[in-house]
Amino acid sequence: MKPIDSIEGLHLMANLYGCGGSDNLLGSAEALRDFCLAQVSLANLTPVGECFHQFGGSEGAAGGATGVVILAESHVSIHTWPEKRFVTLDVFICNMNCDNRAKAHALFDHLVAAFEPEEKRYYQVERY
Repeated sequence: MKPIDSIEGLHLMANLYGCGGSDNLLGSAEALRDFCLAQVSLANLTPVGECFHQFGGSEGAAGGATGVVILAESHVSIHTWPEKRFVTLDVFICNMNCDNRAKAHALFDHLVAAFEPEEKRYYQVERY
């Protein structure tokens, strides 16, 4: 049963294995930030904040990156492990004033495609 004053939303998540995308995108918080903000803009969503962090790697090599873009419609988050060629990501988009499902799927699909995974595991949750 749906709660009386619920907010509907779509939460798309993925585990991406064997990523063959750009090493820069996998290992640079700055590149990941620029890419995420560009994709959010292309999806016609509204960024209201963001936070990205670069992890150090072994022997001076860059480690993974993690980041979130806070949206008026909810959020996008990505976490990378370049040494394992592994990425997790999620896109949560609310449907408060209009149905944003198509925007959520378009954004999600573009994010996944950029990492060129050999194997993908998708999860979808309808929230209300």
